[in-house]
Amino acid sequence: MRLQLALNVDNLEEAIDFYTKMFNTEPLKVKPGYANWAIVDPPLKLVIFEKGGEHGTINHLGVETDTAEEVVEADKRLRAAGLETTGIDDTQCCFAEKTETWVDGVDGHKWEFYVKHSDVEQFVNLPLGRQQESGGNACCPS
Repeated sequence: MRLQLALNVDNLEEAIDFYTKMFNTEPLKVKPGYANWAIVDPPLKLVIFEKGGEHGTINHLGVETDTAEEVVEADKRLRAAGLETTGIDDTQCCFAEKTETWVDGVDGHKWEFYVKHSDVEQFVNLPLGRQQESGGNACCPS
């Protein structure tokens, strides 16, 4: 597992240059208005959205897991603790096919638990199927 930090930026190219230098790692994926890194040290999934919201703000936070079972277990744990989740969804979103669940933090930040299955060309959320009912999908908030 690793923590995910998704940030809103004004200029994608400047942000790519900065974060590449800062973490001494090239982006894993660059698409129009979007880039991400799989940073080993420290273990971090960094995602940037160009003009995804007010610049310099957090778009969303997340935990990238190794398996779909870990996403299901996280969803069960969150629900058992009295937190409302979106339920488990299989989606194509943010250029990835994934299994995910979302929960709103007390400060308004959205948190995602997910596992990426493959790369796709789809940016906007395309639900593939709901595994578990709850509050509805919140993929890639802007």
